[in-house]
Amino acid sequence: MLRFICYPKCTTCQKAKKWLDDNGIEYELRDIKLDNPTLSELGDWYKKSGLPLKKFFNTSGLLYKSLDLKNKLPEMSEDEMLKLLAGDGMLVKRPLLIGEDFVLVGFKQPEWEKQLKK
Repeated sequence: MLRFICYPKCTTCQKAKKWLDDNGIEYELRDIKLDNPTLSELGDWYKKSGLPLKKFFNTSGLLYKSLDLKNKLPEMSEDEMLKLLAGDGMLVKRPLLIGEDFVLVGFKQPEWEKQLKK
């Protein structure tokens, strides 16, 4: 079963959810604000995604901007970045779609179609 991790008030998350529903794709929904990803989960997802860790940050979020992470991230270790992400779900780019062997970060419809309509 796919895990769909989102913030329900986020319009991008709403679009992704609608796309999943419209395409009959089953998933387990998790509100990132109520159930923040753990350090262990984030580490696993990061490895599985094949993406640079900075892609897991919600760069348009208020918290990201208020913490001046644009300037701080380049100096941080992966462990420090993962701990920061695990500390507040609002720092995590969303939605996240977690499968057995893949992790999609953010909603890019062509990427999701390619992964899910094999």
